[in-house]
Amino acid sequence: MFHSLLPLVVVIVILLIAAAVIKILLGRKAREPQNYPYEKEQTLFSPAERSFLGVLEQTVNGRYRFMGKVRLADVVKVKGGLNKSSWQNAFNRIQSKHVDIVACDPATLSIQFVVELDDNTHNQLRRQGRDQFVDKALQAAGIPVIHVTAKKGYSVQGIQDTLSQAGVLTKT
Repeated sequence: MFHSLLPLVVVIVILLIAAAVIKILLGRKAREPQNYPYEKEQTLFSPAERSFLGVLEQTVNGRYRFMGKVRLADVVKVKGGLNKSSWQNAFNRIQSKHVDIVACDPATLSIQFVVELDDNTHNQLRRQGRDQFVDKALQAAGIPVIHVTAKKGYSVQGIQDTLSQAGVLTKT
């Protein structure tokens, strides 16, 4: 009878040893320090973006609150009513894209319009396709987008004219 149980005992012993080895290896892995290969960005905005934002804030004089480098998926959402695959495809197209500046109502933080600061990279064909997609997504969501050409300096009057022409700021 013992001889007939021997293969079963051997299998159980092997399984117990394997489980113990796995537990030891997993325990070691959990104790090993995680590798986080990251470092601090020195600034959130490029010099051109920072310069523009400063003049933009002066121009609107508190009428809007600005958020920078906002993920497109936090500005627009995929409509309901799509099947799961269509919804996921639509979400995938917006999840990794960002817009430069989002203007919000200062009291409610509701989204009012988006500003895209276009530097020389916006002349590249690939970037133009991205810009067209973002513009159409924002338009579909009813959010005005204003494109401003990046340059070394900006004037309050120039930005005020741009915002007025876009219909998001009445001249004072």
